[in-house]
Amino acid sequence: MRYFVTGATGFIGKRLVKKLLERKGTVVHFLIRPESADKVAALRSYWGVGASRAIPVHGDLTAKKLGVSAADVKALKGQIDHFFHLAAVYDLAADVETQVAVNIDGTRNTVDLARAIDAGHFHHVSSIAAAGLYEGVFREDMFDEAEGLDHPYFQTKHESEKIVRQEGKLAWTVYRPAMVVGDSQTGEMDKIDGPYYFFKVIQRLRQILPPWMPSVGLEGGRVNIVPVDFVVDALAAISHQEGIAKRCFHLVDPVGYRVGDVLDIFSRAAHAPRMNLFINAALLGFIPRGVRKGLMALSPMRRVRNAVMKDLGLPEDILTFINYPTRFDCREAQAALKGTGVQCPNLRDYAWRLWDYWERHLDPELHIDRSLKGTVAGKVVLITGGSSGIGLAAAHKFAEAGATTIICGRDQDKLDAACQEAKDKGHAFVTYAVDIADMQDCDRFVQQLIADHGGVDFLVNNAGRSIRRAIESSYDRFHDYERTMQLNYFGSLRVTMGLLPKMVEKRKGHVVNISSIGVLTNAPRFSAYVASKAALDSWTRCAASEFADQGVTFTTINMPLVRTPMIAPTKIYDNVPTLSPDEAADLIAQACIFKPVRIATKLGITGQVLHALLPRVAQITMNTSFRMFPDSEAAQGEKKGGKPQLAAEAEALKQMMRGIHF
Repeated sequence: MRYFVTGATGFIGKRLVKKLLERKGTVVHFLIRPESADKVAALRSYWGVGASRAIPVHGDLTAKKLGVSAADVKALKGQIDHFFHLAAVYDLAADVETQVAVNIDGTRNTVDLARAIDAGHFHHVSSIAAAGLYEGVFREDMFDEAEGLDHPYFQTKHESEKIVRQEGKLAWTVYRPAMVVGDSQTGEMDKIDGPYYFFKVIQRLRQILPPWMPSVGLEGGRVNIVPVDFVVDALAAISHQEGIAKRCFHLVDPVGYRVGDVLDIFSRAAHAPRMNLFINAALLGFIPRGVRKGLMALSPMRRVRNAVMKDLGLPEDILTFINYPTRFDCREAQAALKGTGVQCPNLRDYAWRLWDYWERHLDPELHIDRSLKGTVAGKVVLITGGSSGIGLAAAHKFAEAGATTIICGRDQDKLDAACQEAKDKGHAFVTYAVDIADMQDCDRFVQQLIADHGGVDFLVNNAGRSIRRAIESSYDRFHDYERTMQLNYFGSLRVTMGLLPKMVEKRKGHVVNISSIGVLTNAPRFSAYVASKAALDSWTRCAASEFADQGVTFTTINMPLVRTPMIAPTKIYDNVPTLSPDEAADLIAQACIFKPVRIATKLGITGQVLHALLPRVAQITMNTSFRMFPDSEAAQGEKKGGKPQLAAEAEALKQMMRGIHF
């Protein structure tokens, strides 16, 4: 048996050729561009055959008769039993000219070649897109009934199939695969397409929410997904049967799923929160198209949409297909496959393989330099409060990554000790003694920074003061609130606002503000500290909005409890899990690399959601913990020493929260 295959280097074509070559005595001629001749050896190796069974034919899909030479046409004439046409553009985002040139003109050129060499049977691999946006069930014997062909992808798929049906004058068979995903056994896939566009969204949900928390999904139309191995096996099985001329077969999943079901299946595969509540996207249909177009004509609306789509890695056209209205009958294909052992597997059985392969090989983040060195090498980084604790740990990471690392603090001796520590590790710090709580000293410091370094590229507002004391123990200690606000809020603001003009001038800069998980959970006994950090959080959100178009970005880190000298006086913390300074420094590094709006733990986000949805329940929960864990001896003015004894309920809560950082 002798075959000719276009698209043999593609995702489906390469596998189909391998399948065909498994048949004894098979010879496959495959189209390949002259400039891709160096791929032939690798293809033969993949197929496991030599030069006598896999024969390249040089040509180009966009040339007449595929640009195949007269000599090759003569040699192939009457020698090809089956001609498979798979070469096409499958990318929704491809420009119109490319889709027309490849899908329409390319098919016409292919048909002309097949006719010129007197091919025995022409097998055209089309797509369910040829049905357009047909409302209802589209049968295998339907073609002219297609509707909603405005999108170039739908239109070119439909037109290419029409060429085969009306212009070929050959024995033809059309196959319409559904949305093709990776191999159901290995998960292997060659590009991000179809449902893969939503994998980044699911991954984000997994990162910020615990897997047991129900989430809201988007419901929509039905989407049909098939793995590549099913498509290849079905093509090989059906194409060699009798009585298939002038027929069409839908290579689809007979089950089919709604968009919301597909998202939920992949969320389960990713161990992300399950989507238990769905919002039907059809509800948005009541907005007239003219109104929607008018809204998108507004610059703010376009910027928001484009930013969200870019951040989630979604192509602009994907929203067109959320309410996909077509279902596909596949009785002809099922009858043809009966007894062959070929059937479409259930998506739930192989979704985890698709997810695993994507996360290991296709996730766009894997192909971007996300190292700290790639981000800050050669840049100027300022870390306030950098002589100890979190700030010092972060400073070492930045200096090791090649940044000009500036640390500041009130105590020159501590700064000198930090410099010696850096020298011992093979790098260096630039130090400045400054009291961030003193506004005049802040101004002097900022001017010195601009004179010495021309400003900074990254600012980490880490210097801070924490006070753990109940309000009822603070009636005569109003100065606690004043001094906490002075350092945590006003000091950070003074430094930031002093350095912002230079960032705006260079149209680049990133500010990282170290906040607290307490801002999200409204932790009792931290009213002074949480209020100061909440003020900084609010200012940061306002600033981020104002500077969004000037190249300056902001990240707030709602830091969980970290074991630093600042918490040492509170002995109760000896009983709860904490982050190490190095782990906290890793969060700061992530903030500078990825520049997210916020970094927070799952516990912090859960607390914020609880306060938003069930504020009374949140209050009771926090009040219970407030009464369960007493004030520290320092806050009570006592100095008994030793580790405080916890009540049985407190010990139980501590064990429940093991590994969850406050």
